[in-house]
Amino acid sequence: MSDPAGVDPAFRAAMARMVGDDPAMRLGIAVSGGPDSMALLDLAARAFPGRVMAATVDHGLRAESAGEAAMVARWCATQGVSHETLHPASPPDGNIQNWARSARYAALNDWRIRHGVDWLLTAHHADDQIETMLMRLNRGAGLSGLAGIRPRNGAIIRPLLDCRKGDLLDYVVVRAMPFATDPGNADPRFDRAALRARLAQADWLDPRAAARSAAALSECEAALDWVVADLAARHVSGQGDAIRLDRTDLPRELLRRLLLHMLHRADPSAAPPRGDTVDRLIASALAGGRGSIGDWLLAGDQHGWTLSPAPARRT
Repeated sequence: MSDPAGVDPAFRAAMARMVGDDPAMRLGIAVSGGPDSMALLDLAARAFPGRVMAATVDHGLRAESAGEAAMVARWCATQGVSHETLHPASPPDGNIQNWARSARYAALNDWRIRHGVDWLLTAHHADDQIETMLMRLNRGAGLSGLAGIRPRNGAIIRPLLDCRKGDLLDYVVVRAMPFATDPGNADPRFDRAALRARLAQADWLDPRAAARSAAALSECEAALDWVVADLAARHVSGQGDAIRLDRTDLPRELLRRLLLHMLHRADPSAAPPRGDTVDRLIASALAGGRGSIGDWLLAGDQHGWTLSPAPARRT
């Protein structure tokens, strides 16, 4: 049996649900060389023959990484799958894990565009999902954070979120595929690795159930986005350099999202503010006061809120 845990039908069902099966569709697979991504690569190559390419990002942080990328390249060559090893455009900076993630997605997106790939597939699975949800819960995340890893985010799709990590490992072992093991995944100095070790002792937790909860929360998030877009179209307007919200008799969560909409409209390049900062601004505006955030000033009155450029600071 080449698929003891039924990974293949789960993958095909997720792909059909998310992107369908256009014969012209081209798929790019992000492959680190670990068992999860190797399983994804094989599943995609078997389900969509002739339409799959693969890329491995070598961050250069471990001596073994070049050999792992070469291993993936050799396997791809035996299957007639095009493969490319990518390297980050910038040197390591700041938090290494954050840098590695940002550099990886930037390199993969450039590769996807360069080759005309429609969808980039990553091997996030149900165990990744529950780890992400618990880490965000521990940081006090709201609905958006607890929705976890999105099945689809722009051109990125994650068709293995219903699959367990152990099932993916079984898949590559049964199919006699090569794979690598990153020791960083078990390094307790990293938050995710420490949480993973604790979760391994909590066998009463069901990652697949957590994945279903994350999917439900993601649908709620999408519904709220739809409501906010409709409200913004009817109640947010530009007035010179200022942005005006003319209705504030709404639930607090909608007000929070409308304020974030206004801030993004004012400066699309700015990072979203922290939740406590947004809460303070809302409280002040609802009381008829004003508060500043970056280069902007939010003022409330009985008719609504106005977001305008803050006065120049005196030097």
